[in-house]
Amino acid sequence: MDAQFYIGLKEAREVLRGIGIELNERQMKRAAEPGANGKRKLPFFRDPIDGRLKINKHTLLKIYLNEEIKAENAMTFDL
Repeated sequence: MDAQFYIGLKEAREVLRGIGIELNERQMKRAAEPGANGKRKLPFFRDPIDGRLKINKHTLLKIYLNEEIKAENAMTFDL
């Protein structure tokens, strides 16, 4: 099993930038904070020790990979 590697908001933006996804600070905060329905767009959680938002780096990358796979599977070849 891979070791867990938790990162904060700033590091998450850098990881996404590394795969070509540019988000500003406000966009990242909106994805991390609970919406009107009480759910977050990305699975950030509050660190029980320092109270800051954290996410597993591998989970973040897996979310984008899964979305890419869904888009490829939905593609039609009618040319």
